[in-house]
Amino acid sequence: MQTSTPRAAFELLMAGNQRFVSGAPEHPNQDATRRTEIAPSQQPFAVLFGCSDSRLAAEIIFDRGLGDLFVVRTAGHVAGAEVLGSIEYGVSVLDAPLVVVLGHDSCGAIAAARDAADGGRVPGGFVRDVVERVTPSVLAARAAGRDQAEEILAEHIEQTVDLLLERSRALAERVAAGRLGVVGLSYRLADGSAQLVASRGIDAAVPAAS
Repeated sequence: MQTSTPRAAFELLMAGNQRFVSGAPEHPNQDATRRTEIAPSQQPFAVLFGCSDSRLAAEIIFDRGLGDLFVVRTAGHVAGAEVLGSIEYGVSVLDAPLVVVLGHDSCGAIAAARDAADGGRVPGGFVRDVVERVTPSVLAARAAGRDQAEEILAEHIEQTVDLLLERSRALAERVAAGRLGVVGLSYRLADGSAQLVASRGIDAAVPAAS
């Protein structure tokens, strides 16, 4: 089932999301046969880097199963060295042809960063680090005259996509060679749909902002 091209992997992922949205999931690769089949090794067709939000369970919202997705998650999908190393592993070692950055509406990390940018209280502990890593996206969106929640979300997703390619030579080289696609998706909690907001290495049209 391993897909060889970024485009094929992207289409496979989005087809699963369409099934989830329509209420007709197939629940592929979730049985004992699949469990036994992949026990010796894994060949995920995509690396998914998403927010840790409990409502964003990747295998469910994309209707996939065991061994399909190599999932990395942090609050606000903020990327540090461990995240970059994990994504590089999924691409360089496991040879996944697609990396997905998955954000969502009503994100607590983005809301906290917006509040902090407006002079509100900054959370304590290590939550502060998460908020500080999201804040540049808030400021960049506002500098471009985009202050709606969905606009800031799209900016943060796109900035995360670009950050991965700027910081990881392994990812950037594969995109340049046509062997990897990196996309950013915005997930809507109410209807379960994932919308494309950024695309690198795949000729996929990003819908114009409404």
